[in-house]
Amino acid sequence: MDSINTLGKNARRAETVLSGASAEAKNAALTALAKALCEKSDFILSENAVDIENGRRAGLSESLLDRLALNPERINGIAQGVRELADAPDPIGRISEGSVRPNGLKISKITVPLGVIAVIYEARPNVTADAASLCLKAGSAAILRGGKEAINSNRAIADVMREAIAAAGLPADCIQLVEDTSRESATALMRLNEYIDLLIPRGGAGLIRSVVENSTVPVIETGVGNCHIYVDASADLDMAADIIFNAKTSRPSVCNACEKVLLHRDIAPAAFEKIKARLDEKNVKILGDEAICAMSADVSPASQEDWEREFLDYIIAIKVVNDIDAAIAHIGEYGTKHSEAIITSDYDSSEKFLARVDAAAVYVNASTRFTDGGEFGYGAEIGISTQKLHARGPLGLSQLTSFKYIIRGNGQIR
Repeated sequence: MDSINTLGKNARRAETVLSGASAEAKNAALTALAKALCEKSDFILSENAVDIENGRRAGLSESLLDRLALNPERINGIAQGVRELADAPDPIGRISEGSVRPNGLKISKITVPLGVIAVIYEARPNVTADAASLCLKAGSAAILRGGKEAINSNRAIADVMREAIAAAGLPADCIQLVEDTSRESATALMRLNEYIDLLIPRGGAGLIRSVVENSTVPVIETGVGNCHIYVDASADLDMAADIIFNAKTSRPSVCNACEKVLLHRDIAPAAFEKIKARLDEKNVKILGDEAICAMSADVSPASQEDWEREFLDYIIAIKVVNDIDAAIAHIGEYGTKHSEAIITSDYDSSEKFLARVDAAAVYVNASTRFTDGGEFGYGAEIGISTQKLHARGPLGLSQLTSFKYIIRGNGQIR
């Protein structure tokens, strides 16, 4: 598509300027960007209200509407995140290794920008600001392609950011939005190898699968969180109920929310009673295997597909397992390598779980909701990588860079 090619050309031109910008110039642009988001919040909120109304008419679920919704507090939170980025150390130009070879060559490894980063995402307009500001701080131009549900919000945020960074002296095209929300525009972006150095999908399983299967641009896979909490035989059941309640209900529409619970058979009835009582406070729909269904008439049978699904809603599936090995095997079959947790008082069980569960984040006696760059102390992140190459876990500033080797000599030949 010609429009996508134009965005790519513009991004590459802007990137050549941005990659050489000083830390002071980038921080000034980010500070201006944060200020503009607050000053023009009424405009952004009015455009977001259009998206919310359109979403209701389209029959979007309450959890999806929550992901789509902005309010003054959320905009202030977005702006504060941008300010924190401005205060963060610059990730570019760091020398991580250095050596002098026997022939006198001085070799250094230095961090550099990735170049042009494209992000394809769904109905979360905060991603527009989060992704663009992270890319800018990391010295990379951003091409953003959000979903149709949030197009008015995304356009408003992008326009405000572009105007702010241009006024601060950097090219407006450091941030660009794909306004065509058709499938064709997403496919074109996935094939724009000439201009895009990295593509990051952020959304549900369908979106991520489509990008991974169709992209010729290098991809970092993020987001899908079919997260499990296993309650071991030695678990403190009150603790387990509290953790599961938090992990499921504090914000069910996000990727680090708990979707499945596995109960050791020895404590299953008592654990289920306590867990159900807490989940009932939020009217969480419980699906279960045969053993769980036998414990309550309120439980609906879980299908094979349910064990594979990321619900992103007030729905949870619960299963009884024979032991920790069965729990680990279940997670290995159905988990998405995002976040997994064990509730236990047994040290050996905790160490076995930590060692054998393959996920970006593995917890002992804590909520999966902590899988977040800010909560880990790393600052803002563009998503949670569930793969192993290049980066895993929160994709923060340091993960949005590459490196090059600088070699200084005085006439050496080989």
